[in-house]
Amino acid sequence: MEDVTALTCAATPHFAYQIRARVRALVRDLPAEHPVRVYGEDRIKLLERLASCTSAAAEGPLEPATRPGWETIPSHRPARAG
Repeated sequence: MEDVTALTCAATPHFAYQIRARVRALVRDLPAEHPVRVYGEDRIKLLERLASCTSAAAEGPLEPATRPGWETIPSHRPARAG
């Protein structure tokens, strides 16, 4: 788990897909129910969401949600928003 965390903890949108590939390579030979593989697959999902975001900032978007068309701009939502 420490290796998966080390790979993903400082991920940015720009490198999310490259990091995703490294995590997949790290966990692919583990059984499906192995805790490290489950954790790695969870982090892969986060990286996939992060790849389409400009920020993983917990404080939220940089512009108000009242901006017209806001809900159609996936690059302006926090990665954890799903």
